[in-house]
Amino acid sequence: MEKRTGGCLCGAVRFAVTGPVRRVVYCHCSQCRRQTGHFVAATACDDAQLQLEGGGNLSWYAASGEAKRGFCRICGSLLFWKGNGSGTTSIMAGSFDLPSGLTESGHIHVADKGDYYQITDGLPHE
Repeated sequence: MEKRTGGCLCGAVRFAVTGPVRRVVYCHCSQCRRQTGHFVAATACDDAQLQLEGGGNLSWYAASGEAKRGFCRICGSLLFWKGNGSGTTSIMAGSFDLPSGLTESGHIHVADKGDYYQITDGLPHE
């Protein structure tokens, strides 16, 4: 069975994902851009496949009435995005240890993208 590991910049929060993950989606919404300074690249897994170490160092921010974002309370690394009531958790692709084995699928919320870059990779847009 596949197992991927990762964590935050300072190492206070670590995670492991056992089993398949979604292909990486690039989100260009204004909330992702404001929180990260650019756009987000994230995969996802079923909650039952996600194990945490250092969960006491994880803080959740309710970015909207629809979802929350999980980040390390020590170094500030954005790690997770979770829709309210969802059985899956999105995980920031850059937080995985290498080799991640991740592949990309496309872009979402392109209408909200920043005006300082173009999307030219040929992946599907939503």
